[in-house]
Amino acid sequence: MADTLLFNPRTYDPAQFDPETRRLLRATVDWFEDRGKRRLIEDYRSRAWLADFLAFAAKEGLFATFLTPASAADGKDQRWDTARIAALNEIFGFYGLDYWYAWQVTILGLGPVWQSDNTAARTRAAELLAQGEVFAFGLSEKTHGADIYSTDMLLTPDGDGGFKATGSKYYIGNGNAAGLVSVFGRRTDIEGPDGYVFFAADSRHPAYHLVKNVVDSSKYVSEFRLEDYPVGPGDILHTGRAAFDAALNTVNVGKFNLCTASIGICEHAMYEAITHAHNRILYGRPVTAFPHVRRELADAYVRLVGMKLFSDRAVDYFRSASPEDRRYLLFNPMTKMKVTTEGEKVIDLMWDVIAAKGFEKDTYFAQAAVEIRGLPKLEGTVHVNLALILKFMRNHLLHPAEFEPVPTRLDAADDTFLFGQGPARGLGSVRFHDWRPAYDAYAGVPNVARFREQAEALCEFVTTAAPDEEQSRDLDLLLAVGQLFALVVHGQLILEQARLTDLDEDVLDELFSVLVRDFSAFAVELHGKDSATVDQQRWALGAVRRPVVDEARSERVWERVEALSGSYEMAP
Repeated sequence: MADTLLFNPRTYDPAQFDPETRRLLRATVDWFEDRGKRRLIEDYRSRAWLADFLAFAAKEGLFATFLTPASAADGKDQRWDTARIAALNEIFGFYGLDYWYAWQVTILGLGPVWQSDNTAARTRAAELLAQGEVFAFGLSEKTHGADIYSTDMLLTPDGDGGFKATGSKYYIGNGNAAGLVSVFGRRTDIEGPDGYVFFAADSRHPAYHLVKNVVDSSKYVSEFRLEDYPVGPGDILHTGRAAFDAALNTVNVGKFNLCTASIGICEHAMYEAITHAHNRILYGRPVTAFPHVRRELADAYVRLVGMKLFSDRAVDYFRSASPEDRRYLLFNPMTKMKVTTEGEKVIDLMWDVIAAKGFEKDTYFAQAAVEIRGLPKLEGTVHVNLALILKFMRNHLLHPAEFEPVPTRLDAADDTFLFGQGPARGLGSVRFHDWRPAYDAYAGVPNVARFREQAEALCEFVTTAAPDEEQSRDLDLLLAVGQLFALVVHGQLILEQARLTDLDEDVLDELFSVLVRDFSAFAVELHGKDSATVDQQRWALGAVRRPVVDEARSERVWERVEALSGSYEMAP
């Protein structure tokens, strides 16, 4: 029986979506499967530009259907629907991050446009999507990175109501081919935030100079330079503080996509790894007969299930967000930071099992082992997102508010709020529903109950031993605290989704045995920090727990993992 928790191209049927979405998702899977594994790997290794993929996407209207909001649509199936965007992220990740990346930076490039009141620019963007064009997001710079306060893209008034833009942008995906590049800069005649500008540029314009691809990859991650590029009133997307907010809110939209791409990578790699390990004979036995191998593969499997559960539930909060409900601002960096780092752990666990096989050039795994590293480092580092998550800790743990329950959001609706998020500030005032009921619902699952003890201990830490003013400047210590808090939030949404999907409690129990170990490890890390006080050290050791061991449960979960052997292999 096929595992229904993982994406498998052989059995994939996205029946939860409308007919056109189902057709496009299935057509995308079929396009990759028809090309085959040899071509997939060859293109990756030869760094071939994605022309054939983009031609397929243009022919099917894939990007136009999925990335045109209803307000700019000319077809009934066009909308910005985070649920189906997440499904496509997973498919792209499954076949290769290069394909996902061209789509992802198109999403980022569209962010400032769909947030803009510039009707002409919005119409132009919709037309370009319909023509199969890709987009780019010109934010970061070689000297300043993503420090947009310090941008050196300068717009000088031309005397006729427009500007001449001069400056460089660095690490800009699709910069070689984008029909529209959303570029962030500042005016030379206005000081401070009022001088910020987001404007639309065309990579084919003679004043747009493509310098190079800064990575050795099929992904074209460009450096480009504008030299007296003419920016007319019709090219202006945002000015002043609104331009700054558009940059941050675009990243809010875009970084959510990293989690499901990571999931897709892990799923494909898992089929390869388990099939190889289960069919390899060592000392007269299958590799999977060894206890340490079973533990590593089972841990990888339940971690991957946890990634999927958390991400699926986060979609619901993203789609249900409003000015009164900004809980997505926590769950979003969680998907970017926590899910993608879990993906690294999943790959590492499997790589420890398959060892040298993971380097072989005819495997998807060799590609996955490289690509999985990139996702925690894109759209803000793990550290940046952990620091962001910490802003929500006290309110989330200690000061719950009343909210109506958020349902599963698979409806064919347009997620309009994502392009009307408003000012990117006030994070410390965001409120959350009580995290405890999600844990209460599974109080009878031994390792959920054990982890709940650790979560309650963290509340005690925040109340009685929280970092003082001096320690609050010690980011090294704070990040260890952030990891503990992230685990509680991770567990909460996993449990909410488990309840909504009636997840097998054996899998849930095995997953939480892993989370108990993780919490204990981060507590020990906190204990060892240079600035940890005696009270914090005492608390940290007191929060360590041993998971509840159940050999029969672990054996049942292993049987699920073992059944993945041979259940999917990409055609040659």
